[in-house]
Amino acid sequence: MKILKGLWIGFWSGLILGLLMKWMQKVTGVRIYELLLNVDFIPTIGQVDWSELTEFVFHLIISLVIGIVYVYLAKRRKYTFGQLTILSLILTLPTYLLFFPLSFLAVEADVPSPTDIEAFLYWILAHLTYALLLPVLYKTFERKNAASQ
Repeated sequence: MKILKGLWIGFWSGLILGLLMKWMQKVTGVRIYELLLNVDFIPTIGQVDWSELTEFVFHLIISLVIGIVYVYLAKRRKYTFGQLTILSLILTLPTYLLFFPLSFLAVEADVPSPTDIEAFLYWILAHLTYALLLPVLYKTFERKNAASQ
């Protein structure tokens, strides 16, 4: 049940993050969605010209793993909503900082530079939204399970 719940939470939070970043890029012109999906620096994988959908699936796979880890940690004891939120903010902390290596390592993709403060702020805002979705979706899933029993 933990894995299924983690997959559900990871899928929806990852989908919302991706769509939010795509929308932010469209509205602002700042290429954070491009940065989110970019894999051109990964050996072998980066040599293939993947479709946007495939690159989005790569992003979702990472989110599924985060969702599973989050549920595993959340289920270890009874947390309040505030504690679940702090847990998600700590768990997703590396995603905020990934902006820098992803920007720096990009080979061919037209992504923001590591010094682009505006892009970094959009990146942080989107990933904070992602982090806040984890406890909301976790509690939503808990309520649905409690109601169906």
